[in-house]
Amino acid sequence: MAPDELLEAERRHQWHPFTQMAEWNAPGHQPLIIERGEGVYLIDSEGNRYLDGNSSIWTNIHGHNHPTINRAVKNQLEKIAHSSFLGLTHKPAIALGAALTGLLAGRPLPRVFFSDDGSTAIECALKISLQYWQLLGHPERKEMLAFDQAYHGDTLGAGALGGIASFHDRFSKLGLKTHHIAGIEALDNIAPSTRDQLAAVIIEPMIQGAAGMRTWPEGMLATLRTWCSDHGIHLILDEVMTGFGRTGKMFACQHEDVIPDFLCLAKGLTGGYLPLAATLTSEAIFEAFLGSHDRSFYHGHSYTANPLGCAAALANLQIFEEEETLDQLEAKVHDLEIALETLTENSPSIASFRQCGLIAGIDLTNADGSPLDPSRKTGAQVCQAARAHGLLTRPVRDTIVFMPALTITRHQIDDAFLALAQAISETLPA
Repeated sequence: MAPDELLEAERRHQWHPFTQMAEWNAPGHQPLIIERGEGVYLIDSEGNRYLDGNSSIWTNIHGHNHPTINRAVKNQLEKIAHSSFLGLTHKPAIALGAALTGLLAGRPLPRVFFSDDGSTAIECALKISLQYWQLLGHPERKEMLAFDQAYHGDTLGAGALGGIASFHDRFSKLGLKTHHIAGIEALDNIAPSTRDQLAAVIIEPMIQGAAGMRTWPEGMLATLRTWCSDHGIHLILDEVMTGFGRTGKMFACQHEDVIPDFLCLAKGLTGGYLPLAATLTSEAIFEAFLGSHDRSFYHGHSYTANPLGCAAALANLQIFEEEETLDQLEAKVHDLEIALETLTENSPSIASFRQCGLIAGIDLTNADGSPLDPSRKTGAQVCQAARAHGLLTRPVRDTIVFMPALTITRHQIDDAFLALAQAISETLPA
């Protein structure tokens, strides 16, 4: 297709996620068509290069077009692209299951259920937890506890856990009953009658993504683990965003030596290449499902444990080892901290920032310190302006997100923040 034909077909047929399509299809809007990627950069159909400042919606780990993952996918493609995981198995899934469970010392979560994406990883954890309590003779344990401003996916079960009104209110009363609390202090205020009906508690450890990169207090996760253990309630950790090095360790829960009952992984699992998710759980939970057929977990997906995705995921873990990725993160986290402090010092339009590893949220304000008008969508305007300076990222309302691939260099961080500073000064002049 010629460029004008591509844009016409785009406007006529596509429906994008989290997008007001009336604005997207407006005559003045020019969609950016991404054609290829190289390392931390994306290149559009006209040859323009952009630093991928949100690692392609928080998925890309080692940069685009990494030769190790490319080679692994190509090698697997020459064997088979997909085979059912219902009644069959294959080597990439077997190897990946063993590798994932071995990432936590002592293999406390030795069982893996594969699915397709973050939402499905959460759905698996929810349904396994609910069925577990039914099998143990506690059908009254059918409610969930989650946190305000949480985001755990968009399917009906995962969406019921969400605490962001604009995303979840339309559907929150249609499915799973979920109680929401603001923080760890509220645990003491939960009535025993409510507590005894809880199947599980779910949290994004260390930092909430869609809440605007909102960080949790140090020690909170360990306290929550103790509370769940004391009351016999499952702890589900949603590490869809925080997994695979984002926080400075392989998993966020490792900062406080917390072992959950369910660990949900997706996004970076394949290095940002292919859809694949995993829900890890304990042997004790797994064993509750053994026996007669009516105890089986009747849940699955057509592309469960897709061999191409498993091959990409194995290569992702191989890169962590061969390139010593985790060992290099401390210096990069420090570089990002310096960049954030410098940006804040030099811009009156930065109200505050939060950092967790290589994840950052930058809150915008008017230059005089007054709050922004949400209807102006200033965050989106800043990101649009940053595009002209070679940086691509997306805001969460008026919080700018910066979450690059772990391969980013100090020079590239500086380039990204120079682009961001220019975009902010153009959008919110002093």
